[in-house]
Amino acid sequence: MGKEQQEIDQRVYDLYDEYCHGYIDRREFLKRASVITVAGVSGLTMAQAIMPRYAEAQTISFTDERIKATYVDYPSPGGTSGEMRGYLVTPSGEGPFPAVLVIHENRGLNPYVEDVARRFAAEGFLALAPDGLSPVGGYPGNDDDGRTLQKSLDQTKLKQDMLNSAMMVKDHATSTGKLGSVGFCWGGGTTNFLAVEMGSDLAAGVPFYGAAPAVEDVTKIKAPLMVQAAEEDKRINAMWPDFETALQNNDVNYQRHVYSGTKHGFHNNSTPRYSEEAANLAWDRTLAFYKEHLA
Repeated sequence: MGKEQQEIDQRVYDLYDEYCHGYIDRREFLKRASVITVAGVSGLTMAQAIMPRYAEAQTISFTDERIKATYVDYPSPGGTSGEMRGYLVTPSGEGPFPAVLVIHENRGLNPYVEDVARRFAAEGFLALAPDGLSPVGGYPGNDDDGRTLQKSLDQTKLKQDMLNSAMMVKDHATSTGKLGSVGFCWGGGTTNFLAVEMGSDLAAGVPFYGAAPAVEDVTKIKAPLMVQAAEEDKRINAMWPDFETALQNNDVNYQRHVYSGTKHGFHNNSTPRYSEEAANLAWDRTLAFYKEHLA
């Protein structure tokens, strides 16, 4: 981990995790952090330092010559409103291309997830990053309001929006018909949901620190899975033993990678939870996995 990460007390990280997952609001997060002091450094300072910095985290410009990025609208029957919007990024050159659905965290389609979609397109994949908040106005420009909006939605309808998005990009005119799904946090759990719901229509799934599906639903999973896990992620890791047993009992092709010393969200390069070494390794593994199963 980098120097900035080492300067932030673990208690602040723990509070941030509660805040990120909606257990406490921003005010409570800052209030609790403010009572912590380490070596003369205020916990409030540490809390403010851990907030996302999206402008600094961009790795692929939307003007990059290797890609073409645009927002698209499409039907979503049974979803939040019947309509959806997503960020569609196409590789330059002649298609068709294998498709990847990129699913955001619990706050809508923020700039980090859009950048991930561009990263996939730069590697030759047709990438769609749906905005689950589009039926209620879209990602509002900040994670606090986005988190509140997403929490207010009917979760069954929201997941239907993701399922419809998956089918949209799978059947897109420039798609080969081979679909992978990748998701982060809430999106990781939703990737597991898609593996259950889509059966063989999903060719590969890569959940990053996502909640496991119900054990009884694992029998429906046909896609190979690559589970990306942070070592310091008690809530998600506690689900793994039962999930793994179910995967084994149902002969699901899976692999799991646990990244030493990392925290939930280690792939997100807009916050100090980011671990460059682990994120790069996880990315390389994800690309190789997709190139194997989406070819």
